[in-house]
Amino acid sequence: MKNSQPVALITGSTSGIGAAIARRLSREGYAIVLHSRSSTEAGQALAAELGMAAYVQADLAQDADRVRLIREAVALWGRLDVLVNNAGISRVIPHADLAAATPEVWHELNEINVVAPFRLVAEAESALREAAARGRPGCVVNISSHAGVRPKGASIPYAASKAALNHVTRLLALSLAPEIRVNAIAPGLVDTPLTAAWTDAQQLWRERAPMRRAAKPDDIAQLVAMLVASDYLTGEILLSDGGLNLT
Repeated sequence: MKNSQPVALITGSTSGIGAAIARRLSREGYAIVLHSRSSTEAGQALAAELGMAAYVQADLAQDADRVRLIREAVALWGRLDVLVNNAGISRVIPHADLAAATPEVWHELNEINVVAPFRLVAEAESALREAAARGRPGCVVNISSHAGVRPKGASIPYAASKAALNHVTRLLALSLAPEIRVNAIAPGLVDTPLTAAWTDAQQLWRERAPMRRAAKPDDIAQLVAMLVASDYLTGEILLSDGGLNLT
């Protein structure tokens, strides 16, 4: 179906940060493609709530599903202007417990957090270049982590995967300019159901971060909207941790 509205695909968008990004870009006038690996009912409910939105299920550990996700996303409205690589996974392993960071953990995190975003950009490249032909550069926003910038994070494999994603962001920004802009956001702690039990981290942000709180999903969604609205920024890694990195 042809559509005059710009279209944004947000991976991992049935809850938390991804859902907040989807709602924000919907308010900004984008038709939305939602995605998750398994929460299909939540995805369909959010699509109904947003109106000009659709849901596509895909397992980003499988390359065939990555290819299918982009093809189905483009087919929905005949265009793709924005790709937000929000889906990611983490494993909590003490940094000193080297034996627990098995090759299987390394492969799993790298495949979802680094290879999948790269492959989605590769599959979406032609559609995003067509966006530039309509007058605005195509836009990719990768959701990274402060663990990819500082020696922190749930585990060493997780932090390393996010550091790799940051560097991939810069490399793609160089390779795809000027038709496609590629940026990343590196959040610190974000208040979601996943982090509700992380009492030590919550206390750290309340006591040490200059902003005295963790981020809300809407804080990250606002940054995504800012990057999407820009036609000039590319290759940036926006550290969004309430200033904790300053302490």
